[in-house]
Amino acid sequence: MSTLADRALPTFLPALHRLSRLAPLEAVAVTALREAMRQPQLLRPRRDLAVEGREISSPQMILSGWGARVRILLDGRRQFLSFLLPGDLVGLCRRQRPVATSSIVTLTDMVTCVPPPWGVCSSLDEAYAVAQALDEAYLLAQVARLGRMNALERISDLMLELHERLAMSELVHGRSFELPITQETLADALGLTAVHVNRMLQAARRAGDLHWSSRSMTIPDPKALSRKTGRARIRVTSD
Repeated sequence: MSTLADRALPTFLPALHRLSRLAPLEAVAVTALREAMRQPQLLRPRRDLAVEGREISSPQMILSGWGARVRILLDGRRQFLSFLLPGDLVGLCRRQRPVATSSIVTLTDMVTCVPPPWGVCSSLDEAYAVAQALDEAYLLAQVARLGRMNALERISDLMLELHERLAMSELVHGRSFELPITQETLADALGLTAVHVNRMLQAARRAGDLHWSSRSMTIPDPKALSRKTGRARIRVTSD
């Protein structure tokens, strides 16, 4: 008789797709990842995956759902530093007893598993290394967004990044992808008010650049929007 994990395994494939895009995975790596996925953990929204300043008890690989790295200020204001998507890794460090540099929260229902450790095989180690480099690249992109872009550029640039990242996990369908966050969350990620975000989304819709409806985002022409915002695609493979 199949287990719940066996029946749900196909829904976890986006994580495998992403890691396979980061590095060509050997058969032993794919087998190790599939075995790890057979021990999933379900987390509800608004749960902590990590707490800033505390030791990370166990690394996690996101199989489905969305999360975010967040910094909470003393007066309760919050800044989302980056979003976490299927295939992303949390707390996978080579050093012993790593400490979280930011809090990580779930934004939707999320399924995670403990990923295979470093050293299983060279191709998986390479995928992990590229994933860490991309985490840094996305954080640097967030610095540029908040520091130098206007409101419409911030929204457009972030949507292009999400489109790019979800495409690696084969979660972009046509020109659309699921966007299961609120405008308030988007505002907290971009240093704007929810009212300003709503106005900018309406402007982007009128311009034919972005269409957000029913928890789905459509970018009619990603290349044209990239040229308009000056965004360069982050290449992780030779394709």
